[in-house]
Amino acid sequence: MNELARARRPMSYDTGPCEGWQASPSNPTKAAKRHLTETVVLRCTAEEKKQLKRCASEANITASELLRATLGLVKPSRKRVAPKADPRLVSELSRIGSNLNQIARAVNATQAAGEGRRLDGLLIVEQLTTIERQLGELLKQHQSSETADAD
Repeated sequence: MNELARARRPMSYDTGPCEGWQASPSNPTKAAKRHLTETVVLRCTAEEKKQLKRCASEANITASELLRATLGLVKPSRKRVAPKADPRLVSELSRIGSNLNQIARAVNATQAAGEGRRLDGLLIVEQLTTIERQLGELLKQHQSSETADAD
């Protein structure tokens, strides 16, 4: 057999491709998507329509989802609002993460080549300490800018 062992799919999953709206065999608890084929026309005043749209937008859902939830036809799901992040913070974290990935890649490649004893542990610890310090400084800068913005 080849030196690189290949993973095989369990036989129970060999029932066909897992594409489209159907639930994945590896996640059988996920329900299949319902097809919405019927339309309901609702007559209301302009003010009622505004109120319906406003309530739906406050809940961060569509008017249809709001009506279904109000009637108890579906469980209302909470949609998490994406947190606002400072683009500079995200960029800096990305750069530090790239450095960490390069270190991990070098360590893994050296170990895979069977040369683990040639790794310079002191150099690796030094690099990781540098990354830890950078993260600490970045956190301090971000916290100080948040408190300055709050004032």
